[in-house]
Amino acid sequence: METSKVIHAIYTDDDVLMNAVKRVRAEKYHIEEIYTPFPVHGLDKAMGLAPTRLAITSFIYGLLGLIVSIVMMNYIMIDDWPQNIGGKPSFSYMENSPAFVPIMFELTVFFAAHLMVITFYLRSKLWPFKKAENPDLRTTDDHFLMEIPVHGNQLDLENLLKETGAVEIKLIEKEEAH
Repeated sequence: METSKVIHAIYTDDDVLMNAVKRVRAEKYHIEEIYTPFPVHGLDKAMGLAPTRLAITSFIYGLLGLIVSIVMMNYIMIDDWPQNIGGKPSFSYMENSPAFVPIMFELTVFFAAHLMVITFYLRSKLWPFKKAENPDLRTTDDHFLMEIPVHGNQLDLENLLKETGAVEIKLIEKEEAH
């Protein structure tokens, strides 16, 4: 276990936080993490985070659902147990394809939605009985916390954070497992 020092700056307004993030980044400081009680629009861009690839995975999951639905209906309704339902032909998949469109749509949405939730939880490292990693409980109510690593620049960093509107600044010894 190795320890490092980080500064926790507490803010009480999301607009003040956004301006602080822009100012801290302009001064070339690295922001490790920001904890907020609700999503703050534009915060990811202000922090310089790379765009997410979740939309691509959602599309792939939808295609997987579409493929599963086509294979499933072809096997069940054409190959395994063909039935004459309302006079519809059961000789080939293409003759029945208009009747299968709602099922194809539903399974596409089902796979995309459910697999996206699972992907989100795995990617965020959220699972049942996981211990919360929130460093300050007030960030679940109405405060915002910015975590910045300290590399011999503590006084300058603290002065900058005070200028940006931080209502509380704490130096924390953080344990890191490598």
